[in-house]
Amino acid sequence: MQIVGLGLVATFLVTILNEHKSNISLLLTVFVGTVIFLFLIDRIQDIFRMVQTLANEAHVQTVYVETILKIIGIAYIAEFGAQISKDAGQGAIAGKIELGGKILILAMAIPILTALIETILSFLPMKG
Repeated sequence: MQIVGLGLVATFLVTILNEHKSNISLLLTVFVGTVIFLFLIDRIQDIFRMVQTLANEAHVQTVYVETILKIIGIAYIAEFGAQISKDAGQGAIAGKIELGGKILILAMAIPILTALIETILSFLPMKG
Protein backbone atom coordinates (compact mmCIF):
# COMPACT_ATOMS: atom_id res chain seq x y z
CA MET A 1 0.00 0.00 0.00
CA GLN A 2 2.85 2.38 0.82
CA ILE A 3 4.56 1.74 -2.50
CA VAL A 4 1.35 2.22 -4.46
CA GLY A 5 0.52 5.37 -2.50
CA LEU A 6 3.97 6.82 -3.03
CA GLY A 7 3.83 5.91 -6.71
CA LEU A 8 0.43 7.51 -7.22
CA VAL A 9 1.39 10.72 -5.42
CA ALA A 10 4.63 10.90 -7.40
CA THR A 11 2.76 10.29 -10.66
CA PHE A 12 0.37 13.12 -9.84
CA LEU A 13 3.22 15.50 -8.95
CA VAL A 14 5.27 14.54 -12.02
CA THR A 15 2.26 15.13 -14.26
CA ILE A 16 1.81 18.62 -12.81
CA LEU A 17 5.53 19.42 -12.89
CA ASN A 18 5.94 18.23 -16.48
CA GLU A 19 3.98 21.25 -17.65
CA HIS A 20 6.27 23.74 -15.91
CA LYS A 21 9.51 22.19 -14.69
CA SER A 22 10.35 19.07 -16.68
CA ASN A 23 13.86 18.80 -15.20
CA ILE A 24 12.45 18.70 -11.68
CA SER A 25 9.84 16.13 -12.68
CA LEU A 26 12.62 13.88 -14.01
CA LEU A 27 14.54 14.22 -10.75
CA LEU A 28 11.38 13.41 -8.80
CA THR A 29 10.81 10.33 -10.96
CA VAL A 30 14.35 9.06 -10.37
CA PHE A 31 14.15 9.85 -6.65
CA VAL A 32 10.83 8.06 -6.13
CA GLY A 33 12.00 5.06 -8.16
CA THR A 34 15.12 4.82 -6.01
CA VAL A 35 13.13 5.17 -2.77
CA ILE A 36 10.79 2.36 -3.86
CA PHE A 37 13.78 0.18 -4.78
CA LEU A 38 15.46 0.85 -1.43
CA PHE A 39 12.21 0.12 0.39
CA LEU A 40 12.11 -3.30 -1.29
CA ILE A 41 15.73 -4.28 -0.54
CA ASP A 42 14.82 -5.68 2.89
CA ARG A 43 12.11 -7.83 1.33
CA ILE A 44 14.49 -9.03 -1.37
CA GLN A 45 17.06 -9.98 1.27
CA ASP A 46 14.37 -11.96 3.12
CA ILE A 47 13.54 -13.85 -0.06
CA PHE A 48 17.22 -14.59 -0.71
CA ARG A 49 17.64 -15.92 2.84
CA MET A 50 14.58 -18.12 2.46
CA VAL A 51 15.85 -19.55 -0.84
CA GLN A 52 19.27 -20.21 0.76
CA THR A 53 17.60 -22.02 3.65
CA LEU A 54 15.51 -24.16 1.31
CA ALA A 55 18.57 -24.97 -0.78
CA ASN A 56 20.54 -26.00 2.30
CA GLU A 57 17.71 -28.26 3.45
CA ALA A 58 17.49 -29.82 -0.03
CA HIS A 59 21.30 -30.29 -0.06
CA VAL A 60 21.67 -28.28 -3.26
CA GLN A 61 25.20 -27.04 -3.91
CA THR A 62 25.45 -23.46 -2.74
CA VAL A 63 27.38 -22.35 -5.82
CA TYR A 64 24.30 -23.02 -7.97
CA VAL A 65 21.93 -21.24 -5.62
CA GLU A 66 24.24 -18.26 -5.30
CA THR A 67 24.58 -18.06 -9.07
CA ILE A 68 20.83 -18.16 -9.57
CA LEU A 69 20.33 -15.46 -6.95
CA LYS A 70 22.97 -13.31 -8.65
CA ILE A 71 21.23 -13.82 -11.99
CA ILE A 72 17.92 -12.73 -10.47
CA GLY A 73 19.64 -9.70 -8.93
CA ILE A 74 21.18 -8.72 -12.27
CA ALA A 75 17.79 -9.03 -13.96
CA TYR A 76 16.09 -6.75 -11.44
CA ILE A 77 18.87 -4.17 -11.34
CA ALA A 78 19.11 -4.05 -15.14
CA GLU A 79 15.34 -3.65 -15.39
CA PHE A 80 15.42 -0.86 -12.80
CA GLY A 81 18.21 0.96 -14.64
CA ALA A 82 16.48 0.54 -17.99
CA GLN A 83 13.20 1.89 -16.63
CA ILE A 84 14.94 4.94 -15.17
CA SER A 85 16.61 5.55 -18.54
CA LYS A 86 13.28 5.20 -20.34
CA ASP A 87 11.68 7.65 -17.89
CA ALA A 88 14.45 10.10 -18.78
CA GLY A 89 13.61 9.67 -22.46
CA GLN A 90 16.78 7.68 -23.17
CA GLY A 91 15.35 4.58 -24.84
CA ALA A 92 18.64 3.79 -26.61
CA ILE A 93 20.56 3.72 -23.34
CA ALA A 94 17.79 1.66 -21.75
CA GLY A 95 18.15 -0.88 -24.55
CA LYS A 96 21.90 -1.11 -23.95
CA ILE A 97 21.34 -1.63 -20.22
CA GLU A 98 18.90 -4.45 -21.00
CA LEU A 99 21.33 -6.02 -23.48
CA GLY A 100 24.16 -5.79 -20.95
CA GLY A 101 22.02 -7.45 -18.30
CA LYS A 102 21.08 -10.28 -20.67
CA ILE A 103 24.70 -10.91 -21.64
CA LEU A 104 25.79 -10.97 -17.99
CA ILE A 105 22.96 -13.38 -17.17
CA LEU A 106 23.96 -15.68 -20.03
CA ALA A 107 27.61 -15.61 -18.96
CA MET A 108 26.71 -16.48 -15.38
CA ALA A 109 24.32 -19.25 -16.47
CA ILE A 110 26.91 -21.16 -18.53
CA PRO A 111 28.29 -23.19 -15.58
CA ILE A 112 24.76 -24.20 -14.56
CA LEU A 113 23.87 -25.12 -18.14
CA THR A 114 27.09 -27.13 -18.43
CA ALA A 115 26.32 -29.05 -15.23
CA LEU A 116 22.77 -29.70 -16.43
CA ILE A 117 23.95 -31.03 -19.80
CA GLU A 118 26.56 -33.22 -18.11
CA THR A 119 23.90 -34.62 -15.78
CA ILE A 120 21.58 -35.40 -18.68
CA LEU A 121 24.40 -37.03 -20.64
CA SER A 122 25.28 -39.21 -17.64
CA PHE A 123 21.80 -40.74 -17.82
CA LEU A 124 22.09 -41.63 -21.50
CA PRO A 125 23.45 -45.05 -22.39
CA MET A 126 26.88 -44.95 -23.97
CA LYS A 127 27.27 -46.47 -27.42
CA GLY A 128 30.14 -48.83 -27.52
